[in-house]
Amino acid sequence: MPVTVTRTTITTTSSSGPGFPTTVGSPRALTQPLGLLRLLQLISTCVAFSLVASVGAWTGAMGNWSMFTWCFCFAVTLIILIVELGGLQARFPLSWRNFPITYACYAALFCLSASIIYPTTYVQFLSHGRSRDHAIAATTFSCIACVAYATEVACVIFAFISNPYLYQHQPALEWCVAVYSICFILAAVAILLNLGDCTNMLPIPFPSFLSGLALLSVLFYATALIIWPLYQFNEKYHGQPWRSMDVSCGNRHTYYVCSWDRRLAVAILTAINLLAYVADLVYSARLVFVRA
Repeated sequence: MPVTVTRTTITTTSSSGPGFPTTVGSPRALTQPLGLLRLLQLISTCVAFSLVASVGAWTGAMGNWSMFTWCFCFAVTLIILIVELGGLQARFPLSWRNFPITYACYAALFCLSASIIYPTTYVQFLSHGRSRDHAIAATTFSCIACVAYATEVACVIFAFISNPYLYQHQPALEWCVAVYSICFILAAVAILLNLGDCTNMLPIPFPSFLSGLALLSVLFYATALIIWPLYQFNEKYHGQPWRSMDVSCGNRHTYYVCSWDRRLAVAILTAINLLAYVADLVYSARLVFVRA
């Protein structure tokens, strides 16, 4: 008697995009944009600590911190991928709706700190040779991991503002959405210029260019950090200061993110992105000062 094997794929709605269906419990989850982004996070952190471990290129508190950061981020990202591939969100002990994005925020900051601390406190003092080459390569992959985690956080902002109802009624809120889009595009342009080795085409040195972009992004995000909460949560500007005032929050569906929660999430992510741009401004300004 012939036997027919049927492959089952479980589909549900997860935190990778509020209100957007995501295929889980299947290898196809890795072919989606967020899955590919997490694969990049996994590979870059794995390569970073592997390069350093292969030559023992870490000593002292700062070296240990960098090594811990890459190993920790690799391990947690691997757990996230396993949970989503296996469709195990319901069995996870924490709220899966909030865990991946919260972790991505911390991982971006961790990898940013490692990308700054490791080369400035350790790599520059290494003599030329195999250890130094591995350490420089590890720093490069650490930067890639930082960008990958930060991209996940930035992309989540666009998922939360996917409903035009949140901002179309106020020009000030439309400005905030423009800020998120402009800064994202500027960051993407800077990354593409660097990866494509096209920095010599710029009329100014690349570090100065990065400093200018970072300063512009900080100024833009500072306005958004003030305007978004003011118009969303202040009754004087027709905002809703309390969650109970939003009738859409009465839906108790597990994976549903109501309008008020989206507004709050965008406000929090705006603050996180502003801190990231401030850190980027400090780092890029330091590069300009060193070269001067």
